[in-house]
Amino acid sequence: MTSPAAVVAADGTRLFGRFAARPTVVDPLAARSRVPRALRALRLKQWVGWTLVHPDWACSMILQDAGYLASAELYLARRSDGAAHGYAANASGGSLRLPLDLFAGRAEFSRGGFGLEYRFSRERGEHRISVDLAAHDDTPALVGELVLDARPAAASADLAVSARLPGGTLYTTKALFPVGGSLRLGDDEVVFDPGRDVAILDEHRSQLPYRTWWTWGTFAWHDEDGLVGANLATRPAVAGQEEECGLWSPGRCEPLTDVTFTPAPGADPLRPWTVAARDGRVDVVFTPEGHKDVDVQLGVVAMRYRQRYGRYRGALVTGGAVRTVADVPGVLEDMHARL
Repeated sequence: MTSPAAVVAADGTRLFGRFAARPTVVDPLAARSRVPRALRALRLKQWVGWTLVHPDWACSMILQDAGYLASAELYLARRSDGAAHGYAANASGGSLRLPLDLFAGRAEFSRGGFGLEYRFSRERGEHRISVDLAAHDDTPALVGELVLDARPAAASADLAVSARLPGGTLYTTKALFPVGGSLRLGDDEVVFDPGRDVAILDEHRSQLPYRTWWTWGTFAWHDEDGLVGANLATRPAVAGQEEECGLWSPGRCEPLTDVTFTPAPGADPLRPWTVAARDGRVDVVFTPEGHKDVDVQLGVVAMRYRQRYGRYRGALVTGGAVRTVADVPGVLEDMHARL
């Protein structure tokens, strides 16, 4: 589908499908409904997160608002020895105002020693991530700025999907950007090279069902002719609706469906996973190097979440070519929740 100006048309009709690019304005609450906007906002789960692909360090961060609670998190882990550092903070629900026009907006979370800011500029062709996180316990301060190359010639095509879910709706944007800059962790400086490293965007504005689950993985790298990667997911779906899966090659994002995730037998959180698409365009094995867990039990609200960082190996068929996936850094997560 061509890219509309907004995911909800002027007459209040929600548009569903796979778009050629992110609609300029993504506001699911603008859809025509008999339920007041304020009540629907309590069910809207919004986040903008990044996975940073670096050979020596694993890093993911997120700004999110679940309606009843807003939060921000970042973790950074050294791959050589698994030394990991986590930072997190909370705020009242509805206080995190993620821009509806994401690529021309700004999002910031600043609370009690936790400072994380995204500044997007479609006009300048760059996005910036500023990090200012105070030391706590035995975790050193983390500060720095990253610059993402958002010029059309450098960044990937968007993966932009609006879909119906059983008992809800989904909207997501995924995209790849070369990333430069640096983060200072105590005495360590983590330097990002835009000719080698990649920032993977994950934006969601979804009204998820109360009981929900998903498994998701992503990875990307610089191939000889540009950015290549994959966004892989499985969750309960409505027949005929688009899935949030896709394969990137330079200048393209190809639709993908019917992805399966199969963990090796056992309970080891670092056991490998096989990830495959039914049409054969994805056949990879993910080997974890470490993981971050969240386990929340608060009566009607509960969450069991694990994100693993590690490396993918295998093959993709994208852009008309078979591409070898040779120990490419990425993540794989699974979530089971009552939200």
